Amino acid sequence: MGKLRATARLVKDFRIDVDDGRSHAVCLDLPLSDGTDMGPTALELALMSYVGCYLTIFALTAKKMRIAVKSMEVKTEAVKSEEVGTITEAKTDILVKTDASEDRIRMAHELTLKSCPVGILLEKANVKIQYSLKTEK
Repeated sequence: MGKLRATARLVKDFRIDVDDGRSHAVCLDLPLSDGTDMGPTALELALMSYVGCYLTIFALTAKKMRIAVKSMEVKTEAVKSEEVGTITEAKTDILVKTDASEDRIRMAHELTLKSCPVGILLEKANVKIQYSLKTEK
């Protein structure tokens, strides 16, 4: 099992720099109401990580299935429950431009859901995610 690393450093007020130990960094901050809005909040970054992970795993799955993807976009909108204090549900819209059949794209989607690490984390946290999968030629 491989190890992942992350380090967070407080820069000023609520601005935090986070890095992965591999020369990649992201600035986190709070909105202007509390921070300086220099970057996403940690929760926004988690949601960004989810759509990025889904798209990455889908692209890898499509490649293995020899599906040529012309372009792809994944958008999600999540609900943060004030009661729970975190994301409880999300609606994810996926648009795949490809010449592949809708059945093959749906199969790639199902395989992606089974192997997307960030999606699995959200699932284990009982986040209810609705998916809308569309294809275009």
